[in-house]
Amino acid sequence: MGEKTGQKLRTGRPSSPVNMALSVTPNFQTNKQVLDRYLNLPQPDNKVQAMYVWIDGTGENVRAKTRTLNFIPKKVEELPIWNYDGSSTYQAEGSNSDIYLHPVAMYRDPFQLGNNKLVLCETYKYNKKPTETNHRKTCFEVMQRAADQHPWFGLEQEYTLLDQDLHPFGWPKNGFPGPQGPYYCGVGANKVYGRDIVEAHYRACLYAGIEICGSNAEVMPAQWEFQVGPSEGITMGDDLWMARFLLHRVAEDFGVVVTFDPKPMKGDWNGAGAHTNFSTKAMRDDEGILEIEKAIDKLSKQHIRHIKAYDPHEGKDNERRLTGRHETSSIHDFSAGVANRGCSIRIPRTVAEERKGYLEDRRPSSNCDPYQVSEVLVRTICLDE
Repeated sequence: MGEKTGQKLRTGRPSSPVNMALSVTPNFQTNKQVLDRYLNLPQPDNKVQAMYVWIDGTGENVRAKTRTLNFIPKKVEELPIWNYDGSSTYQAEGSNSDIYLHPVAMYRDPFQLGNNKLVLCETYKYNKKPTETNHRKTCFEVMQRAADQHPWFGLEQEYTLLDQDLHPFGWPKNGFPGPQGPYYCGVGANKVYGRDIVEAHYRACLYAGIEICGSNAEVMPAQWEFQVGPSEGITMGDDLWMARFLLHRVAEDFGVVVTFDPKPMKGDWNGAGAHTNFSTKAMRDDEGILEIEKAIDKLSKQHIRHIKAYDPHEGKDNERRLTGRHETSSIHDFSAGVANRGCSIRIPRTVAEERKGYLEDRRPSSNCDPYQVSEVLVRTICLDE
C-alpha cells in the first residue's frame, strides 16, 4: 500500500514513560498511534496536501494552512496563489481582510510524507504591495544585485524550550538549576533537557530539504541551537524560516513550547542570539582576510543601522541581551576581534591563521528576521549602501 501511493507506512512506537511524566498537555496526551492509523490510509495518486506557511504581522511568528492540489508540483512556480484572513494575523482590517500568499519555496513534508509539500510564502496586501513584515521581497532584490559576489550565509539559531506554563523546560518549578557550566554541549539527564525534540527536529529538517548543518545544547539549560547553511543568497532566509516552523511543529507534538526570546530568563543566564556567519567569494579566496578587514571597517560605520535591523523591535529586544556579559558585546559599542565572543564581530581563529574565510556577526537576536539580517549585511559590505 505504501509503495503504490508513495506514502510510507509508519511504525508507531509507544510513548516513553519518562516523557509521559514530563508533560500533561492536551497536545501530548492525544494518542499518536491512533493518528498513524489514519495517516497510513492510501492517498490518491493525483492528490497532494500542500501546507502554506507564512510570517504573520508580528514579524516573529509563523502561521500555516493546508489545501489539496490535484497534481504533484515539481517546482514552486506551479503552485497557485492563495489568500487568508489578515485581520486574524495582525495584517489587515476586518473590512478589507484578504492577504495574498505567493509561494516562493517548496519543501518535502516530514509530517504527511509521500508527495505532500510544505510551501513557504510571501505575503501581499489587497493593493498587491508587500505586507509590512514581508522583508523577503527587498532581500531577494538585493541578493540579485550582489549575485556576482556570491554572498554566503550561515546562521546559528538559538532557542529555549518551555513548558506550557512558560517555565523553562526541565527546570525545578520552585527554584533554579545549578549555575551555568555543565550544560553547553552536555550529555546526561541532569545536564540537557528536551533532546527528543532536538533530534526529531534535525531529522525533519533533513527530510524536508533544509540545509541544516548541526545542533548542540547551549549554555543555559533547556536552551539549544541549530545551524543552517552555508547557503548562498536568499536560501538561508528561506531555510531558516521553514526550520523555525518545523521546530514549532515538532515541539507541538511533544507538548512543549519554543521561544526565540533573546533573554528568556533574567539574571546570570545566557541570552539567545542568531549569530550570522558571512562571506563573499573574495573573502574565501587566498588572502581574503584583507576583504574581511575591509568589511569590518564598513560595519563599524553602520553599527546603529545594523542594530535596528537585527531584531523585530529595532534594538529593543537586543537591549536585554547585548549587555557586554554572557558572551555578548555591548549594544552601544562596535568591536571586533579574533576568537573573541565578547565582540560585535568575531574572526574565527582558523580564519586568522589561514588568512581567508568568513566573519561572524554576533549581534543579531534569536528572534531576528533573517531576511533583514542578510539584506543589511549585503547592502553594507557588498553594495556600499
